[in-house]
Amino acid sequence: MRWYSADAKQDGASDAAKPAAGGEEANNTKADAKAADAGAGAGAADAAKALKKTLEEKDKQISHLQGLYRRALADAENLRQRTRKEIEDKQTFAIQKFAKELLNTADILAMALDAVPEAERAGASSNAHLKNLYTGVSMTRAELLKTFKQFGVEAYNPINEKFDHNLHQALFQAPMPGKEPGTVFQVTKVGYKIHDRVLRPAQVGVVRED
Repeated sequence: MRWYSADAKQDGASDAAKPAAGGEEANNTKADAKAADAGAGAGAADAAKALKKTLEEKDKQISHLQGLYRRALADAENLRQRTRKEIEDKQTFAIQKFAKELLNTADILAMALDAVPEAERAGASSNAHLKNLYTGVSMTRAELLKTFKQFGVEAYNPINEKFDHNLHQALFQAPMPGKEPGTVFQVTKVGYKIHDRVLRPAQVGVVRED
């Protein structure tokens, strides 16, 4: 029969307990690793969400800036067109004031021609001086109107036309049998346009309804 001391028994118990302690430590290490993996996964998910939000904000900023850029381009184009139109108008209507001052001269020449009787304008007129004067005044007025036309100024006579307040200035109204009310039956002064703009409205008499 073998005898064992109490110390030997204790050493044996300690040796038996060592594998159990080693297994517990391994389990704790695995648990820590899993926790670390879980924490890393959560951190990555949070980082992805933050990145997505940042990208969305950047996209909004880019879209806003693109809108501002397009509006700036449109405003610049509108300004360019307005400036070009203003320059063209200034060039087109530069002589408007000067031409308007000359209209009275054209009116006076027309009245001088109208003052000569029809009989004195004919070739058989006995008053050669009056005939020559009439011819000279007529040529002067024709040359003036020709110069007007070169610069876009033209006369218009609205006799028998429907009255238009944009083109005509009514000086008086009178009933005229056989004529439609609102019709121009007399022109005291012809109108003038410079290109498509009224330089002076025609001064007219209009048929009044009875």
